[in-house]
Amino acid sequence: MLKPEHGRGPLNGVRVVEFAGLGPAPFACMMLADMGADVVRIDRPGTKARDNDLVGRGRRTVLLDLKAEGDIERARSLLAQADILVEGFRPGVMERLGLGPDTLLNINPRLVYGRMTGWGQDGPLSLAAGHDINYIALTGALAAIGDGDGLPVPPLNLVGDYGGGSLYLLVGILAALHNSRETGHGQVIDAAICDGAMSLMTFAQSQRLNGLFKEQRSSNMLDGGAPYYTTYRTKDDKVVCVGAIEPQFFALLCEKLGVKPELRDAQNDRKRWPILRAELEQIFKGQTQAEWTALLEGTDSCFSPVISLGEVSSHPHMAARGALTEVDGVACPAPAPRFSRTPTVISDLDRLLTTAEDISRQWESTNNR
Repeated sequence: MLKPEHGRGPLNGVRVVEFAGLGPAPFACMMLADMGADVVRIDRPGTKARDNDLVGRGRRTVLLDLKAEGDIERARSLLAQADILVEGFRPGVMERLGLGPDTLLNINPRLVYGRMTGWGQDGPLSLAAGHDINYIALTGALAAIGDGDGLPVPPLNLVGDYGGGSLYLLVGILAALHNSRETGHGQVIDAAICDGAMSLMTFAQSQRLNGLFKEQRSSNMLDGGAPYYTTYRTKDDKVVCVGAIEPQFFALLCEKLGVKPELRDAQNDRKRWPILRAELEQIFKGQTQAEWTALLEGTDSCFSPVISLGEVSSHPHMAARGALTEVDGVACPAPAPRFSRTPTVISDLDRLLTTAEDISRQWESTNNR
């Protein structure tokens, strides 16, 4: 086992300049900071810090007026020494500021230029406003989520902003960083939420092409349609879930629940799904969430209680894993994933104001390239 280097994440020494924004770009920069990168966020003068800004953790902030030529030059001086740039403006904004890729890659040829948008840098909708719900609507994801008898339900902003946006931007940045260090040449990452969310739908599209996916909500294995992969209400009006996909796990679930023998072979019989669902609904209503948890959690029946955000810290497994970690007296979701030799760490929640000149001097003093 390799000995951990405390407080030195795997991206220690990587320099990031983030142009402040909302949504997926800041989340990607949060992860870069958690993994040890030195992230400097450029924000507008007069911007007030938000309380408990967990996504904004781990940065130093430089206040620059990007309409002033002097501050534009300060931004360029930082970017001349940076490894990564992250911006989430509409297409063309950075170019109009004199901070577009052509300009900056001429100044710093190894720069990785990460661009985060909803629709992408080109296409008929590229300049249109939108949010997570709009971007996933065009991928088939939104249409597939929700009660079959109702309207589609937005899955928070997990599928679009963070899944299709932040994480694809992060993968692109890290791949381009590796290539830049191999070749000395940076490049532009055009990370569009609609592209990433479409990529996330690869398995569903594969199922559709093979005739295994019905274009109707709550009719498929993973959308709540299958009675062995869904949620149920308990005696105390709380909720539990089961995900017993494999036959042996379904058999164990039936055994522990006391499902009628004549329904134990109904797992893949869609015609009997309504009967099996009614049976499971009746059984789960017979005991409380806590009673079912005591009986089923930790077994191969693929059972879990459905808990709220406020209950996460008290769940034994989540507590043992340190899923929430306290920083400055605030419980924060811990960095993920975890590294054996270069562990991630949340450096700070406070908004640490500094100047572009101080950052430049510090980077120059530690520049060993």
